[in-house]
This record gives sequence, structure tokens and C-alpha cells, in this order.
Amino acid sequence: MKRTHANISKDHSWIEFYRDRLDLLRRRISLLTGKDRVLMTMYVENGNSFRQISKLTGINESNIARRIYKTTKRLLDGYFILCLRNRDRLTSAELKIAKNYFLDGLSMTRISEKRCISYYSVRKAVKKIKASVLQENKKAEHTQ
Repeated sequence: MKRTHANISKDHSWIEFYRDRLDLLRRRISLLTGKDRVLMTMYVENGNSFRQISKLTGINESNIARRIYKTTKRLLDGYFILCLRNRDRLTSAELKIAKNYFLDGLSMTRISEKRCISYYSVRKAVKKIKASVLQENKKAEHTQ
């Protein structure tokens, strides 16, 4: 029979913390598109391991782990959610750039190629997004 150690704390608030983050992650997976959405669904919803996903997709296991980790981080940091909440301050083109930059994790160069606009325009839009939306969020946090 297994015994528990006496020095293990009875406080299980960390379990609730991770459960809440997992629920948040499940809700935000719907924001993703393409391969990232499929990988995250396989990992979070279906409970597949990196090795299983690797065998199914034919991609190296470490690449799968890295991609899932980065996607999870981008989903949980909530920068794109802040952009959606403040969409009245952004044009539709800036909102698309914000999605590519904060959610899809594309570089400014890749965004400029994808959107057929100059790198300068993308950099200017990202700078505006960070200044207006993210700085406004910091102000709101300080007033609470």
C-alpha cells in the first residue's frame, strides 16, 4: 500500500490554477486555423502525446513539442484577445496583422509577404497596436 508523505501540503490551489488555464486554452483553440488548430486539438482535446502526433504527421517529435509549446504560450498570453476587445481602435487590416503577429506567431517579414504590403507598413501597424491596445490594458490594470 502506498503512503503519502507527511510534508505534502493539503493546499491544492495549484490544481485549480492549471485546470482554469486548460479550460481557457480549450476555449481559445477555436481562434486558430490550419495545422496549429489540428495539432492543438490532437494534444489538448484528444490527449495525444508528442510521439503519437509525430507518427501521425510525419514531423519530428521535438518540432511538434516546440510548436505546441509556442502556440500554447501565444494563446494564453492573450495579446490577440486584447486586440479583439479593443477592435474599435483598429482597422480591419490592423486586426489581421495583429492576428498574424500575436496569434499565428508570424514575423513581420512573413506578414508583409502574406498581406502583400511593405515591411514598413507592417512594422508601423504592429507599433500602433502595441502602443494603443497593450498600453491601454496596462492603464486599466493599474486603476483596478
